[in-house]
Amino acid sequence: MDRGRWTINSGSKFEEMAGYSRAVIDGEWIFVSGTAGYDFENDTISDDAAEQTRQSLRTIAGTLEQADASLSDVVRVRVYVKDRSDIMAVSKVLGAAFGDPRPTNTTIVCGFAMEEMKVELEMTALVRR
Repeated sequence: MDRGRWTINSGSKFEEMAGYSRAVIDGEWIFVSGTAGYDFENDTISDDAAEQTRQSLRTIAGTLEQADASLSDVVRVRVYVKDRSDIMAVSKVLGAAFGDPRPTNTTIVCGFAMEEMKVELEMTALVRR
């Protein structure tokens, strides 16, 4: 069944400002934008990298749910971290979130536009119908 191409927005102020969607669904593929650890409902972000990762996963899981998918459908994860010393904490959270078959993963140390951001996750999922 061809589900066509459509988008999901999460209510992030960044989506509106920068003109992007949280996710683009194109047939069986779901492309999730880089998602920082903001709680968009409360406009807050933890100062802990592991908690930012958990919040990113909650946002992404909710997005995938809207596309009739879940974290188990994720085939690729891109992890961006601000500080190399946070990689292990972030990795442990991700390790607990994914089961077999585990998605691919690329982790990059980088800077962010917003100082409070410590981690951002980008994912691609494939939902076979």
